[in-house]
Amino acid sequence: MATIEDEIKLIEDEIRNTKYNKATSGHIGKLKAKVARLKDDAVSRAMASSGGGEGYSVKKSGDGTVVLVGFPSVGKSTLLNKLTNTESASASYAFTTLTVVPGSMEHKGANIQILDIPGLIAGAAMGKGRGKEVIGVVRGADLILLLGDVYNEKHINVLIRELYDAGIRLNKEKPDITISKRGYGGLRFNTVGNTGLDIDDIRPLLADNKIVNADILIRGEVTQDDFIDAMFGNRVYVPAFFAVNKVDLVDKETLAQIDEDVTERFGRPPILLSAVSGYNVETLKDEIFDQLGFIRIYMKPVGGKADLEEPLIIREPATVEAVCTKLHRDFVEKFRYAKVWGPSVKHDAQRVGLSHRLIDGDILTVVTRA
Repeated sequence: MATIEDEIKLIEDEIRNTKYNKATSGHIGKLKAKVARLKDDAVSRAMASSGGGEGYSVKKSGDGTVVLVGFPSVGKSTLLNKLTNTESASASYAFTTLTVVPGSMEHKGANIQILDIPGLIAGAAMGKGRGKEVIGVVRGADLILLLGDVYNEKHINVLIRELYDAGIRLNKEKPDITISKRGYGGLRFNTVGNTGLDIDDIRPLLADNKIVNADILIRGEVTQDDFIDAMFGNRVYVPAFFAVNKVDLVDKETLAQIDEDVTERFGRPPILLSAVSGYNVETLKDEIFDQLGFIRIYMKPVGGKADLEEPLIIREPATVEAVCTKLHRDFVEKFRYAKVWGPSVKHDAQRVGLSHRLIDGDILTVVTRA
């Protein structure tokens, strides 16, 4: 009997062998939707069968959460220890980490949670290895650090594919697509801007998912794959970047080739580091801080001096309202106005409202009703 993986492979082969044009776009879209549904069902069954497992329910803490994702034995545990001083077991053989190990990294005033998870293998999204237990943890991350080493960096595509199959979209903005089901009236299709799709492109996809009455609104350019993701509604969009570990084990020429290869394939250079020696670990900390989109806001009490020692860490886009919400919910309800000193205003002590966008280094005073 054919497995789900076999069925998926057959459909994907048909997609590759079908020449794409206007006449075949609907058929190809239905095939893509079927593959997405099969993968989604397989991932859901795998995650449900795992039962959560001891050590796989990790409460998020701090200003942001980063998950280390990589193959077994690329040095995730050693890197976690170096970043956070957490004692995650490390050894020279695979699958040392059998649970999710959390650690806390203090950097530039931010408290960042780092999670070391079991190494992913091919087929993890379908439940192989430890994949079924860790997918939920990865889906909840604010940032993913894809960690390879100098011996397997060419296989990073396998990790990206596993995350994609699990409904995780890396370094991609969520498409602006609204699908509102109705009880009658057929399909009403509206677009804003040049979307790249028309009603004939999406009608087969909707029909195949038993959606025949709905209001569809698309803003901006999207693809069939984007629309399929919107239909399922359970995709997550997470920033990610790539680092290569164990650079102290190869010569400079090999390292230059790895750097060039990764940069060419992913459009950005990796961070080359050695978790054992500490080489470039501080650079990695800076990159984590920047990738999380943190900015530092210095609070100034009414009539007092600004606290320039301990900034408030908040993620972009940072508004006065976001700061008030983080401080206490009453700050929003009782808000009168705020004063800002710094690069986001035209002059010091400028009065602003809740919607004002703050910039790293701003000094902020919030004035509330008694």
